[in-house]
This record gives sequence, structure tokens and C-alpha cells, in this order.
Amino acid sequence: MTVLRIFRKAAAAFSGLPRRSAGRLPLAALTAAVTFSAGALSPAAADTDFNRWVEGFWPVARDAGVGRDTYRRAFQGVTPDPDTIRLMNKQSEFVKPIWEYLASAVSDTRVEKGREMLSAYAPQLAAIEQRYGVDREAVVAIWGMETNYGSFMGEHYVVRALATLAYAAPRRKDFWNRELVTALKILDAGHVQPDRMEGSWAGAMGHTQFMPSSWSQYSSDYDGDGRRDIWTNIPDALASTANYLKRHGWQSGKTWGYEVVLPRGFDYEAVDEEKTIAAWSRLGVSRPNGRNFPRPSDDAVLILPAGASGPAFLMLRNFYVIKRYNNATAYALAVGHLADRVRGGGPFAQDWDKRALPLTRSQAEDLQTLLNRRGFNVGAADGRVGPATRRGIRAYQRSVGLIPDGYASVALLERISAGR
Repeated sequence: MTVLRIFRKAAAAFSGLPRRSAGRLPLAALTAAVTFSAGALSPAAADTDFNRWVEGFWPVARDAGVGRDTYRRAFQGVTPDPDTIRLMNKQSEFVKPIWEYLASAVSDTRVEKGREMLSAYAPQLAAIEQRYGVDREAVVAIWGMETNYGSFMGEHYVVRALATLAYAAPRRKDFWNRELVTALKILDAGHVQPDRMEGSWAGAMGHTQFMPSSWSQYSSDYDGDGRRDIWTNIPDALASTANYLKRHGWQSGKTWGYEVVLPRGFDYEAVDEEKTIAAWSRLGVSRPNGRNFPRPSDDAVLILPAGASGPAFLMLRNFYVIKRYNNATAYALAVGHLADRVRGGGPFAQDWDKRALPLTRSQAEDLQTLLNRRGFNVGAADGRVGPATRRGIRAYQRSVGLIPDGYASVALLERISAGR
């Protein structure tokens, strides 16, 4: 039986169950799922390939120290997760414009809820801030971004999701195997029970969505009860997030970045460069509210998330620490902005140009191919817009009299496609 047919069977068999059942079924449902009904074979019994894989994986888990009883309990009634396969293969071709992303991520509702959480957990957050040197607002902002303050931590049983990926993912097999083993070791140590080990389709779990390997390295037992419970113990989860940021280089007492205004005639070749705040100031870069920069000696990188027609930012070290949590500019900007808003700050001063639509990955590949053909060497056409691609874009923009901001937009692709 092919993998695709296996997952289609699994999806069809479970389609009538409540959505919450997609992770790990309660005992009664499991009993029903693994019995024969009117001569029809259940998904768990039919999926012999996956069952053989589970048995074959046991020596790997055993050698890592996982007990046999834990292993049996962890895989009881588990079938491949069709949602994981669907989402793994999807890796959305659609790219949400950053202004839409921020409108949702830093909504008034989320800001207000964040302020409530800041108050509700004030003693714990104060202790966490003191222990790790990470601003409480940043910790709360990541909590809000990852699970909307614990209101949705994912509906996938983590062992099932990771086993599905270890079994069927076309790439990164070693990574998924290691994450699965670590998840099993977490269960074996009693930090969480299988029915509470919920997370995303890719295995990120708990209030602040740690992969098992991140849990292993950075989770914290805030209350000293011997368990690092990021699923049901909110202070443990918040302390774990603070520890993660600290261990990745968070600079205490400093912000993530500043919204800035660029002067007329600004040299856009400086975009993506790192300079001291004082050096940027000498180039005419200023804050839109007229306030001074508090630490002129700080190093900062100038970025334009939507090109020259949108807001500009000087990003400090802590911005790149946030990106270690999720390596996306939009995500890190949202976390930083949400932290500021929870603290009492206002919205960005500059508006986004909603005509400056970003490219999908396949469109970015097309742009890279066209730039290479025109002699603006950007390297391999892989759909990833990095420094080399931005340099090529700037060179092309200069050649046709555009502002050389290096932004890969739909309008830019249309222009170069038309041969202009």
C-alpha cells in the first residue's frame, strides 16, 4: 500500500470524528477504532506499513533510554496523521502581506489580552524577569503569538505528528527521528501524560510551542515540582521561554528595535548593513516621534520589510534573538511590536503601502531566474530572497531608475517580466 493511500484511508476513517480527536483518541474511541465493524478493517489495523515502522523504531527509542511500557502507551491506537501530511506538503504558496499579518498578530484584542495576562501573572513574570533578564512583555508577547495566551496550543498528539513525519516526510528524516525520540523521553520521565501532549502538526508543543529538542535544552521548572510542564503549568512555560531567549543572547534592558524615518536622498545601499545608532543618525535616520535614541553606541541593522514605501526599522540584537524562535522577519517584528503595545505603546507611525505585494516562493524563483538572465547575478533560483537576491534587485532597480530598496515585489516581477 502506498503512503498516499494509507493517509487517504486514515483521513476518511477519522473524518466523522470531532476535530479534537485528530490527535490521540480517548480510550473508548480507540477501542472502537481498532475493532472490526461490518467486516471493515480499521485504520490502525489496515495500516500495516506504519505499524511495522513503529515496531522497527522501538530499538532506536530503547537505545535512547525509553521504557517499553512508555513506548506501548505512547503509540496505543496511533495511526499516521493526515493533517500533518497535508500541511507538510502544503507549506503555503500564498504569502500574507506583512500589514495583514501584523493586523492579526497585534490586534487590539490580543494587545488587551496581553495586558490582562501581564497583570494576572505579575508576580511570576517579575520573578522570571529577575532570574533571566528578559523583559516580561517580550515573554508575554511570544505567548500571545504562539498560542494566543494558551487558548489554542494545537490539536495534534505530538508523538503521532512526529511519528508521521519520521515515517513519511521526504526530507530531514534524522531531525524528525531525533524529535520523536526526545518526545518519548519526555513522556518516559513523566513530565506530561500522552493525552496532554498536544501541539502543532509539526510537533511544537505547549503554551509557547517548543519542539521537543528545545524543551530538552531550554525548558524550566519554575515552581520546583520536578517537572518542566509547558503544557499545563503557565509559569513553567513562561520561564522556559525567557530561558530560551536568554540562552540565545538576549540583551537585558534593551529593546528589539526602533521604527525610523529615512531622510530625502537616503542611500539605499545601506539597507541590511549594520552600523551603530550614532552612525545611522549621522546619515539622517531618525525616530518618527522626534525622540532620541537612548543608546547611540548600540549596533543596529536597517531593514525595510515592505520596501521604501513602507515603514523602516533599525533592528537591534534582541530582534535577531526573537528570530531564533521563528526565523521570519514578520514574526519577530510582530513579537517586538506586540511587546511594545502590551507595555503601553502605540501603533507604528508610518502606514504600509498596500500596493507593495510580496512574492510567493515560486514567483521569487521566477524573479531570480529573470535577474540572472539579465546579468544581475543572484545565485541559484531557489525562491529564497536573501542578501544576494536583494543586491541583484538593487542593481536592477538602479539600472532602470527605481529606488534601489532591494524589495522583491509583485510590481517588480511584472516590470522585469515585461522586459522593462
